Amino acid sequence: MPPILRVDNLRVYFHTPRGPVKAVDGVTFDVKAGERFGLIGESGSGKSTIALSILRLIRPPGRIESGEVWLDGDRVLALPEEQMRQLRLAQIALITQGAMNSLNPVIRIKQQFADGLQSHGVQMSKREKEEHLHELLDRVGLQPEVADMFPHQLSGGMKQRVCIAIAMSLRPRLIIADEPTSALDVVVQRRVMETLREVQEELGASVILIGHDMGLMAQFVDRVGVTYAGKLVEEASVQEAFATPQHPYTQLLMASLPSLDEKEELHGTPGFPPSALDRPTGCVFHPRCPHAMERCVEEEPAYRPVSPDHWAACHLHEESPETIQETIQETVS
Repeated sequence: MPPILRVDNLRVYFHTPRGPVKAVDGVTFDVKAGERFGLIGESGSGKSTIALSILRLIRPPGRIESGEVWLDGDRVLALPEEQMRQLRLAQIALITQGAMNSLNPVIRIKQQFADGLQSHGVQMSKREKEEHLHELLDRVGLQPEVADMFPHQLSGGMKQRVCIAIAMSLRPRLIIADEPTSALDVVVQRRVMETLREVQEELGASVILIGHDMGLMAQFVDRVGVTYAGKLVEEASVQEAFATPQHPYTQLLMASLPSLDEKEELHGTPGFPPSALDRPTGCVFHPRCPHAMERCVEEEPAYRPVSPDHWAACHLHEESPETIQETIQETVS
C-alpha cells in the first residue's frame, strides 16, 4: 500500500541579510495510512518547519526552496492556493504547540468551530452545527457547555482538547500534532494523548507527532525520525530506535535517559547545536560526535538503509558491521 504522505528532499530556507538559514535541508520520509510517526530532536532542528511546510504555511522571509510533498498522490506544493486552503483541516489538520495561540480569545468556541465548517462550504443548520459540535466535544471528554465558553475560561488541557475536536471536525486523513502537551502537567498530558489516540483510531487517520519527550514518543508512535540541524539523521521503528540506535546523536539521546532500575550519573550530549547560519562542513554532527573521523569533517554521509526499515546517515556504517555495533554498546551503556 502506498504511503498517505511522502516528503521528498524538502529544503526550507529563511533568507536574511547575513545569508540563508537552512531550517530544513534535504529531508525525506513517508507516513503510512493509519500510522503514528514521530519527529524528535533538539529545539531548532527543523521539526516544526517541516510541519508548516507540509501545510504550506511558511511565510517570508521563509521559502520552500525545493522538494516535493505528496498527499494521497496530490503534489501539495504545486496546488493552487484556494485548493490548498480547502485541503487544510479537511485532509490535513494541525494541532499547534500552544492551544491559546490557535484559538481566538474573543470568540466563543462554537463560533470558531462554525467558521471552519463555513470556510469549507459545509452546509448545516444552526441546530445541526450545535449537535455536531456537542458530539465532538463529548468524544474528547468535554461537556456541551464548553461550546458557549471563551478560550480564557478553559484550562490548558481543555483548550488542547478543544483544538483536537476542531481538528477532527472534517475527518482529516492526516493530523499533525506539534508538541500538543507542552506546558501541561503530566496528568493532563496523559489525558490529552489518550484523547488524540482515540480520535486517531476512530478516524483511521495518520498522525505526525512532533516533540522532544522521548517517553511520550515511546508510548505513542510506531516509527520515529530523528532530526538534527535541519536534517533527518535516523529513522526506524520506535522499538529499534530505542534498543539499537544507529546514529551517534540518537545513541547519545538514548544514553541521556534516566534509568528506573538504578541510580547513575546523567550524561547529556556534549557541545551545542550549530548555528543555523553557519552549518558545519561534512557531517553536521561531527563537532559534537565522540566517534568523528577525518572524513566526517569534509564528507557528508549518505542517508542509507542500515537494516530493513532502518535508515541512518553516518560514515560508521561504511566501516565493518562490528565497528558500529561496538560503538552502539559503548555509547548506550
